[in-house]
Amino acid sequence: MSTLELDDIQHILLTRTPAMTGRYEFLTFDHAEGGRAWLTELLDVVQSAADVTATMDDAKRWVTLAFTWTGLRALGVPESALATFPDAFREGMAARADILGDTGVNAPQHWLGGLAGDDLHAIAILFARDDDEHARCVGAHDDLVARCDGVRTLSYLDLNAHPPFNYAHDHFGFRDRLSQPVMKGSGEDPTPGSGPALQPGEFILGYPDEDGPVAGLPEPTELSRNGSYMAYRRLEEHVGAFRSYLSDNAETPEEQELLAAKFMGRWRSGAPLVLAPEHDDPELGADPMRNNDFNYKEMDPFGYACPLGSHARRLNPRDTAHFMNRRRMIRRGATYGPALPDGAPDDDIERGIAAFIICADLVRQFEFAQNVWINDRSFHELGNERDPICGTQDGTLDFTMPKRPIRKVHRGIPAFTTLRGGAYFFLPGLDALRYLAAAGTRE
Repeated sequence: MSTLELDDIQHILLTRTPAMTGRYEFLTFDHAEGGRAWLTELLDVVQSAADVTATMDDAKRWVTLAFTWTGLRALGVPESALATFPDAFREGMAARADILGDTGVNAPQHWLGGLAGDDLHAIAILFARDDDEHARCVGAHDDLVARCDGVRTLSYLDLNAHPPFNYAHDHFGFRDRLSQPVMKGSGEDPTPGSGPALQPGEFILGYPDEDGPVAGLPEPTELSRNGSYMAYRRLEEHVGAFRSYLSDNAETPEEQELLAAKFMGRWRSGAPLVLAPEHDDPELGADPMRNNDFNYKEMDPFGYACPLGSHARRLNPRDTAHFMNRRRMIRRGATYGPALPDGAPDDDIERGIAAFIICADLVRQFEFAQNVWINDRSFHELGNERDPICGTQDGTLDFTMPKRPIRKVHRGIPAFTTLRGGAYFFLPGLDALRYLAAAGTRE
C-alpha cells in the first residue's frame, strides 16, 4: 500500500477534533461473547479519518476504540494470531516499568483505575463538542455496557478543557500540541522547522516506514493494515508545587516566568526560548509558521537560551539527535481535573494530562524516548538530570541552566508530575474492528 486508506484508519491517528470534553472508559470482558456484542454495536459509531474530515463542522462526538493484548485474547482472537504481536505490546506497560523508569511513586502498584491489571481489555475514547453531548454519549455508552452481559467498566476518567485555557494548554499554563510530525499522503504540509513529512509506516501498520517495507507485522492481514499502537499515560500535574518552586527560586514574577520557561524549553505562550530567549512573545507562540522554525545545533548549541535538559529539548532534540525521523510520535490527549486558580494553595484535587503516544513501534519510538530522552541522567552528557517536567524525580537530581560566566544549577528538583496510570493499546483499523467483532466465529 502507498496511498493512505483514510476510510479504514481510525480518526485519532490523523485528525484533531474540536472536542471540549470527553471521557476515557476502561473496560473488561468476562467472556468473549459479551465483548464482541459490545464491539458490534459500536462499529457504526467509530469514525474513520475520512468520515471526520468530511463532517468536522457538524459532528458533535467522536469515538475511538482500542484494545490491550489481553483484551484481544478476551475477544477470542486465536493464539496463533496473538503470538504475532510484538513482545512489548504482549507484555504490557506495567510489566516494562523498569525499562520506562516508572519506579517509586510512579510504579504500577500505585496506578489508579485498574490500569496495571491483566483484566484491562479495552478503552472507549468518547470525545464530545460540549457538556450536553458529553452527557448524552456517556449515557448511551452506559446503556450499552448494561445490555452486554459480561462487559464491565473498570474505571473512567472525565476530561475537560479547563478555563481559562483549553485542550491546547496544560494545567501549568503551557501551550501544548506545538510540534507534531506530518505523514506523507495525509494532505498536510509540515510547518517551518517541524521536520520533513515522514513515511506513514512510522505511525500506521501496513505501510513503508523511513527504512522501506516493514516485516513482522501482526497476522492475519486484517490486523496488520491501518492500525497502530498507543501508549497511554495519565500524568498528575502538581501545580501548587510547581508554583511554589518558582516563587522560592526566583525573586520577581518576570524571573519566575523565565525559570518556568527554562524548565519547559518554551514560554507558556508556546514561544520557543531559542527565538525568544529573554522575554515571552505571545504572537510568536501562536504563529504555527514561526513557533517551530529553529534548530539547536546552530542556533543554541550550548543551551544558553534553551537548557540542554529542558522538557522540549529532550522530547524533540531536532538536529542534535541521531535517526530523529525514526523516533517521531503522534500525541493526542486532553486535560482532566479543575484548574487551580492563580494564587490558590494546593487543594489535593488531582489534575493533569491524560495522553496517548501513537507509533508503529513501541520500543523504537515510545520506549526509547521514555528511557533515553526523558529518564537518562546523562542525556547530552548532563550527568545527574532527568526531564524536569515528566521525568522520574526523587529529590536527588539536578537541573542545569547554562549561563555566562557561571551556570546556574538547581539541586534536588522535586517531582512536578506523577504517573497515575498507563497501558499499551492496539488501535485497529475499521476492517480490523469488524474482524475482532467476529473473532470467535472464525477458524
